[in-house]
Amino acid sequence: MIIILFGPPGAGKGTQSHFLVNKFNFIQVSTGDLLRKEIENKTKNGLKIASIINNGEFASNELIYEILDVHLNKIKNHKNIIFDGYPRNLKQANEFEILLSKHNLNLDKIFFLNVERKVIKNRISGRFICSKCNKIYNINIIDDDYKNHKCGVSFFIKRKDDNEETILKRFDLYMDDTAPLINHYKAHHGFCEIDGNKDIPLINEQIRGFLNA
Repeated sequence: MIIILFGPPGAGKGTQSHFLVNKFNFIQVSTGDLLRKEIENKTKNGLKIASIINNGEFASNELIYEILDVHLNKIKNHKNIIFDGYPRNLKQANEFEILLSKHNLNLDKIFFLNVERKVIKNRISGRFICSKCNKIYNINIIDDDYKNHKCGVSFFIKRKDDNEETILKRFDLYMDDTAPLINHYKAHHGFCEIDGNKDIPLINEQIRGFLNA
């Protein structure tokens, strides 16, 4: 099964992707993680991406397509894949269809995490990430999952691009870009709009319900 999970920065895409990976044996393909890996490895593309992201902007469609194409070749034996945060506009959606066809994959479900701007603003202040496994947590939610995190708290960091000004700028850009994409995918039989303003367990249940439908 091939799933798209998309929504604005701070919507909880990473958290819900981890839920799908753990509960339904999916492989997560996060464009954000792939771009950050390029930056971490200081590749030629990584240097370009670092400058773009730090300015609160998005990497080009062509660059993302190239990175995804290479990554799909690496995981070609897996058929249950969730694409986290991609595509984000109509041009990418068209390119994504070409990419899926190239790798003999079919799109089954599309989850749109719809979250209000004020909710995003409140979430960002407490968000941090495990630099080892990319699991996302919030300082305001200290639950058993946080306490028993397998990598240990020493790997918890605050992402450089995870500040209110940058995130809200990216939120506004994202919503401008994505409005036509939402209308495009509403015609797909597997399109599901998720109320991302709710607490994590309730969002999990919404997704689980749509998967089982």
